[in-house]
Amino acid sequence: MALIRRDPWMTMPTLQNRINRLFDDMLPATEIDEMGFFNWQPSVDTYEKDKAIKIRAELPGVKKDDISIDVRNNVLTLSGERKQDEDVNEENFYRRERFYGRFQRAFTLPDDVDADNIDAHFDGGVLKITVPKTEESQKKQINVH
Repeated sequence: MALIRRDPWMTMPTLQNRINRLFDDMLPATEIDEMGFFNWQPSVDTYEKDKAIKIRAELPGVKKDDISIDVRNNVLTLSGERKQDEDVNEENFYRRERFYGRFQRAFTLPDDVDADNIDAHFDGGVLKITVPKTEESQKKQINVH
């Protein structure tokens, strides 16, 4: 009878794969979970430019009418829904990687923005939001005499 040395670390990748698969199977991609969280969030870039804060959100497959932008207490909330194609039956899918359903993103705005003049444009699946700064908050150059 031969002795076989067992390496306990050899089973770790298999265990990790099983755990990942368990969590992947538990989370539906198209609905709000039991705790009320949305299951997908669009990718967003936020940055500051000279006289405004810019927000760019990737929303491919979302219609303009399905997007909502609200501002309350210096929080800008972007929400909406990407609807699933109704002409494809569930049993006809081989693989589904895109997320469908409702989404929501919230951004805390600084106090020095002009919330009454926020501008939004939706073109080519990209939502562009411009939040202008107030005149008082913009940099002023002071000359030294």
